[in-house]
Amino acid sequence: MPSTTPSTKPPTIPGFAYHRIPVAADVSLNVAVGGSGGTPVVLLHGFPQTHLMWRHVATDLAADHTVICPDLRGYGASDKPAEAAELTETDAGSTYSKRTMAADIVTLARALGHERFALAGHDRGALVAFRAGLDHPGAVTHLASLDVLPTLDMWDVLHGTTAAVAFHLYLMAQPPGLPEQLIGAAPDAFFGHFLDQWARQTESTDPGTTAIPDDIRAAYLKASREAVPSIVADYRASAGIDVVHDLADRESGNRLRMPVTVLQQDWGPALGFDAAARWAAWATDLRHSTVSCGHFMAEEAPAEVTKAVRDLLTRTGRRVPPLP
Repeated sequence: MPSTTPSTKPPTIPGFAYHRIPVAADVSLNVAVGGSGGTPVVLLHGFPQTHLMWRHVATDLAADHTVICPDLRGYGASDKPAEAAELTETDAGSTYSKRTMAADIVTLARALGHERFALAGHDRGALVAFRAGLDHPGAVTHLASLDVLPTLDMWDVLHGTTAAVAFHLYLMAQPPGLPEQLIGAAPDAFFGHFLDQWARQTESTDPGTTAIPDDIRAAYLKASREAVPSIVADYRASAGIDVVHDLADRESGNRLRMPVTVLQQDWGPALGFDAAARWAAWATDLRHSTVSCGHFMAEEAPAEVTKAVRDLLTRTGRRVPPLP
């Protein structure tokens, strides 16, 4: 008689092979790789998730593309280096700066044999993708960003009571110590709050189904509670060194020179800014559209996200000369 004991094996993306790839002296990334041929596509997850958020999109794209889904440094099963205690203002937070995390991804792709690749990111992963596009334009052929603004613009638009939706940004921006203690005291409540509040069931959702099923939710919560210091360090970098890097690019006129697709949920007029205009200031070849779902669009509306990525890959873009 077969055992009825529930499996404790962590979920994976079906049909994908798993590897650990060194990307820095003290960091190896957990990565799922599937498919073959076509433009290689790297998919970067957001908060508070892992590479599993791409499971629907990744398996579809793998029919005719090589698809690479890593856990970012500090997340999931990837290594979690301690936030370095740099003393200089220009280096503080560099362990989890988006520049460092973007370099991880370029190194990862090269280790897998891809000098050039398309890049799609959601939430935190979209910020890493954005920085990779600015820092490594010769490597990133196409770029997709899901439901986020560039870091500098995010801080520009948050104000007044509407900023309450982003309370976690301010909490994790604080110096080391208090944020880690508060979140570490009740990690499942903290991270579960965002999984609950940011998802939105739509009329197209089948009855009895959920965008984030129990086993995936459990995997997200387990991974997050094991990574509190590194997740906080990632967010802390976005209130410090990432702003410095973005501001330098804004002032120099550095822009994304590859075809860019931005998808966002319909934030509505309450936040008081034009998201498409914000993105247009950074991208020379931009397509911006809204998706009728919540924040976790790759899990809530995977068909729409997959179509957008496939459409992006067909665009040849305009040749934009590099900065002198």
